[in-house]
Amino acid sequence: MVTGAASGIGRACALALSAEGAFVHVVDRSRAAAQRLAEEIGGVAHLVDLSVPDAVDTLPDDADVLVNNAGLQHVAPLHSFPPERFAFMQRVMVEAPFRLLRRTLPRMYERGWGRVVNISSVHGLRASPYKSAYVAAKHALEGLSKVVALEAAAHGVTSNCVSPGYVRTPLVEEQIAAQARAHGMPEEEVVSRVMLERTALKRLIEPEEVARAVVWLCTPHADGITGISLPLDGGWTIR
Repeated sequence: MVTGAASGIGRACALALSAEGAFVHVVDRSRAAAQRLAEEIGGVAHLVDLSVPDAVDTLPDDADVLVNNAGLQHVAPLHSFPPERFAFMQRVMVEAPFRLLRRTLPRMYERGWGRVVNISSVHGLRASPYKSAYVAAKHALEGLSKVVALEAAAHGVTSNCVSPGYVRTPLVEEQIAAQARAHGMPEEEVVSRVMLERTALKRLIEPEEVARAVVWLCTPHADGITGISLPLDGGWTIR
C-alpha cells in the first residue's frame, strides 16, 4: 500500500514495487490519476482523503508493505502561518500514518513479516525557516517510525524512514514558487541559492532514486535494518 501514490515519489514507489511483483494498493485523493496508475501496474486504486481521520478505515488492513508517502507543503513565517493549515498538514502526514499503522500492523504481526517505509525528508532531520508545519510533521514521522521499529521487531516487522532532500516532483515545483515569494528572489535562483545551498551534490534527487531505496528496504538484504533514517540528501546532513 502506497499513499500519495498518483504522482511524484509515491508513483515511483508504486511502479518500482509492482516491477518486483507486488500487488499495489494505490491510495490517493486524485481519482483519475490513481485509476490510471492502478490500471498500468495491475493494482487497485483507492480514492481517499487522508485529512479525514476515519477515511483510513475504508482501506484494506492486510497490506504487508506500507509506504507512508502522502504529504504537502506550505511555506510561511511561523507568526503568520495559518493554524488551520498547520493542523491539516499534521492530520495528513502524522495522524494518517499512525492510523494506517494501527490498521495494518495486526495483520503483519499475524503473518510474522511486514515492512513499513515512511517517506520522511531531510526536514525530518534538519530544520529550515518558513516550514514549521512540514518540519514538525516530518520530525514526528521519524519518531513514530522508531516506536514502530521497537514494538514490531519481535513480530518480524521492520520500520524505517527514507529521508530525501529536494526531489524533482510537483510538490517541489510548487515549493520553488513559494520559496521565491518567501525569500524575495527570482524562481531561477531558488534551486541553486536556497534548495541546494547545503548539499554537496548540486542536483535534485530523482523520484526513482527514492523508490529504489524503498524497494531495497523491503528485500531480504535489509532484514537486519530497522529504526533508521536513510538520507538521500546529496550530502545535506554531513554538517
